[in-house]
Amino acid sequence: MRLHEPFEYHARTAPDRPCAEDGERRLTYGEMARETDRLVNALRAEGLKPGDRFAMLSRNSADMVAGYLAASKSGCVALPLNWRLAPGEWKQILTQGGAKLVIAQDEFVDAFAKTGLDLPVFPGKSYRAWLDAQPDRATAADGGDDTVLYQMYTSGTTGEPKGALLTHYAVLNNSLQTLPVFEHRFGQRDRALFVMPMFHAGAVSFVVGTLVSGGTLVIHREFNPKTFVDALAGGITVANTVPAMLQMALTSVPDVAERDYSRLKTIIYGASPIAEETLRAAMKAFRCQFYQGYGQTETTACLTMLNHADHERALREKPELLLSAGRALPGTEIRIEDPDGTVLASGDVGEIVVRGPQLMRGYWNRPEATAATIRDGWLHTGDAGYLDDEGYLYVCDRVKDMIISGGENIYPREIENVLFDLPAVADAAVIGVPDDKFGESVLAVIVLRAGAKLTADEVIAHCRAHLGGYKIPRRVEFAAALPRNPSGKVLKKELRAPYWKDRRRNV
Repeated sequence: MRLHEPFEYHARTAPDRPCAEDGERRLTYGEMARETDRLVNALRAEGLKPGDRFAMLSRNSADMVAGYLAASKSGCVALPLNWRLAPGEWKQILTQGGAKLVIAQDEFVDAFAKTGLDLPVFPGKSYRAWLDAQPDRATAADGGDDTVLYQMYTSGTTGEPKGALLTHYAVLNNSLQTLPVFEHRFGQRDRALFVMPMFHAGAVSFVVGTLVSGGTLVIHREFNPKTFVDALAGGITVANTVPAMLQMALTSVPDVAERDYSRLKTIIYGASPIAEETLRAAMKAFRCQFYQGYGQTETTACLTMLNHADHERALREKPELLLSAGRALPGTEIRIEDPDGTVLASGDVGEIVVRGPQLMRGYWNRPEATAATIRDGWLHTGDAGYLDDEGYLYVCDRVKDMIISGGENIYPREIENVLFDLPAVADAAVIGVPDDKFGESVLAVIVLRAGAKLTADEVIAHCRAHLGGYKIPRRVEFAAALPRNPSGKVLKKELRAPYWKDRRRNV
């Protein structure tokens, strides 16, 4: 089965049901099907054949939904671009990815011109004219679920870009794997809120799940705390978000805890670690079921989930579960390995290694990188963590973010969790900086809440009361904000860069 097939079932059986709303347009399933078919025909008119790549450079929109559906039906491969990147980065990705054309929103056309690439670009009005000139019925390309649906470039990578190849089989199986986890049975009456960027793995997986179940996609062009809260109180039944968005909603919308969220059933969060205080505040304010998903672009989206019962158990008797990423989805295997490939026992920290139907096929035209990441069918995530005796996964950090100080392995997330216990701390990140004696030492970078005061000495004293001596920050710095990528992950490489200039870091 391919993505367009369950979608077209809904378009045939309930063509007037709302499919997508993006602030500018409201499309029913029947209208989205015609939009998709016109795009399929437009791609073919430009000479694209099954397996050819087309790029999408857009903020969240109904057009992006049609793009993923048209990729499915035409056999072409969607290549979503992060609109926050610089033109030089777009050029690198498009060149490496072999894109044949670009669908772009008007606001990005001038910036795209700076790439110097000689590719057909279809923005705004010309995009509409391009589609409107096409027939609104198209036949599906031949192909099975082993064909590639989209090619997504991983966030936070270094060096040459790597495009993860996600097949229909991986994408639809990952959606199926999550169904037993939820108490809320997703269906045709759901109104699903999209604020995460649709070039992100978690957002695309949410698009797929909503289309397969026949629900309505309520699409925000980008995240805004007030409109986010307004939507949650305005009839949304399920929302997919990241911790930074929840934190901003809780701290910048004064009446957030006083709204009526009676129709809101489920909030799913993930893509980056969440502070326990933020999670507890969100659960108290929104009064719905919470689920956490953990995964990577290379694994479609989810590998594990912390379900609603786990959240309730954490509040009732086992608070450490709030720091867990949950347990493996059905069909997913997880083990923890040391650098030599030895499988470690429960409680021992090592690299998280996974196997399941949701894994990527590999990286586009990167055989060496693929071979280094997928070995004997197991994908090496690059994340450090451990499994407890009940099978709950705890993600400590990225392996590359681990600090080695005086021969001791230090995982920044453990220290960050302690920092978030300080009421004055709004955001925090811990990095390793050069140290002539120990190789690396611990630096904490803290963002204070509005009007709050805190000194470096107070921070260190707090850490000393909760952490072993070698984990205590040697230095504390205060910043107005932390650099984050669109999925909410702190860009620790960017934070480290000034300290490691002209020096080589071993990790």
